[in-house]
Amino acid sequence: MLRRAWKPLAATTVLIGTPSYLYYTFTKQQTFDLAVKVRGADGMPIMTNRTFSLLSQNVVKERLIENASSDSFSRPGSTVWRYATASVAANDTMEDAHADAIIARDPSDPSASGDWLFFTVMDGHGGPHTSRLLSKTLISAVVLELSSLIHSPGVPRSGLLEKLKLMFRTSTPKSPEDSQNPERISLAIRNAFTKLDQELINAPLSVLAANLDAESIKKNILPDLSKHPLALQTMLPAVSGSCALMAVFDTTHRHLYVACSGDSRAVAGIWEENEQGQGSWRVEVLSEDQTGRNPNELKRIQSEHPPDEMGSVIRAGRVLGGLEPSRAFGDARYKWPREVQDVLNRAFLVGNDQPLRPPPSSFKTPPYVTATPVVTHRDFDFGSIARPSQSPAPRFVVLATDGLWDKLSSEDVVALVGGHLRGLKGVVSKTALPELVPTTSGAPTVEGKDKKRNNSSGSWSFEDENVSSHLIRNAFGGGDAESLRKLMSIPAPFARSYRDDTTVTVIWWEDGHEGNAKTVTFSSDNIKAKL
Repeated sequence: MLRRAWKPLAATTVLIGTPSYLYYTFTKQQTFDLAVKVRGADGMPIMTNRTFSLLSQNVVKERLIENASSDSFSRPGSTVWRYATASVAANDTMEDAHADAIIARDPSDPSASGDWLFFTVMDGHGGPHTSRLLSKTLISAVVLELSSLIHSPGVPRSGLLEKLKLMFRTSTPKSPEDSQNPERISLAIRNAFTKLDQELINAPLSVLAANLDAESIKKNILPDLSKHPLALQTMLPAVSGSCALMAVFDTTHRHLYVACSGDSRAVAGIWEENEQGQGSWRVEVLSEDQTGRNPNELKRIQSEHPPDEMGSVIRAGRVLGGLEPSRAFGDARYKWPREVQDVLNRAFLVGNDQPLRPPPSSFKTPPYVTATPVVTHRDFDFGSIARPSQSPAPRFVVLATDGLWDKLSSEDVVALVGGHLRGLKGVVSKTALPELVPTTSGAPTVEGKDKKRNNSSGSWSFEDENVSSHLIRNAFGGGDAESLRKLMSIPAPFARSYRDDTTVTVIWWEDGHEGNAKTVTFSSDNIKAKL
């Protein structure tokens, strides 16, 4: 009897137990352990292991695209402009920012022949305050400086849009020295960056001066302005900091200007074909990473300070051993004299319980950091008009904060964008991509960090519609889905030890023939096919 009863009982146990086991397996939260830095009881940093929840692939995808956007517009001559931006945070408050502005030709003006296109990415540090302010003001500052350059003082003061439209009217009188000269345009962009930073740094001083009366000055009394409505509004953008990278496209004269303050980077991919129709992407690096590890920056900074500071202005590749970028907006701790820092700290910050950190011990002859950018100019063809069939045709420019370049090389980025634009789909091994998307070297990369990447093994993933999200995915893991999940699952503040805030903008333009490109789909078993 017992034996006969056992079989139905066993079958029932299997039927009930199997769904329960599957439910437990697929609903149990997956976790992973990670070594992180924390502060011990004595306040000193120590390493310890922490357990974190592992995000699902769907959640990872959502986070990769939640800050992604794209747009396009077409111009006369069949040129189509497209641009895409994406960002992923590592800090609990995103410190990166970005902005863009397309100043289109006036359709009612037959003499207007082109547009001005502005794209920027900002890499904040010490808080989001400076980068957020720049995202609202930097492009306008450059536009106004260019407007002042191009137009005579007699031009009536009108709205910003009207001023911009006037910039395209060929009938506008020009000064004896051509205002469209690339050297003068570059100088105007440099001046705009420098002036904006001066306003940002001097804003707290202006507030203080406006609130000092004769009696206070006579008795050397410093007012408590911590509750002043402009106290934190002016101080926080001055004492935090931000790198800034801007690309300016002048489609009228087919010029590209890149202005860089800091260690963000701009890279162009230029498609070149031979007589047989075979082509490759030439990698042109449009900016230098500006840190103390850049020999040009090291030489510049040392030349700006007394000889006895030669060994201290840059230590371990950092300004005074602390700040990594050697050019940045804000960062007043490296710009204000000690006395000014002390006064502004007591007037604005102490009462808000946000005291300013003292300057580094080797701080002697400020300023040590500048926002004045290095501006480069290139002649670019923005379409198929009047271009010989075999001449180089630039097709895209990538602007990205250093979170991307910490993980990917300039060559990686050009190959990944080139493959995306050609329609690659699926997972492609890293050894196979150079055959599918060949690249050649143009202007080299000047690395600003001591980074050692291991990109020879593994695979790339081509699955994101947004090309900027595509780059971030591949920076954080690519075809290795588990590595990507782990890196994206590390929460703030621990994430910052493994990845940085990352913002990417890709701009590309098409002359109407790109529709002939083929889409090629790959799997792990199919990686030998060629475009």
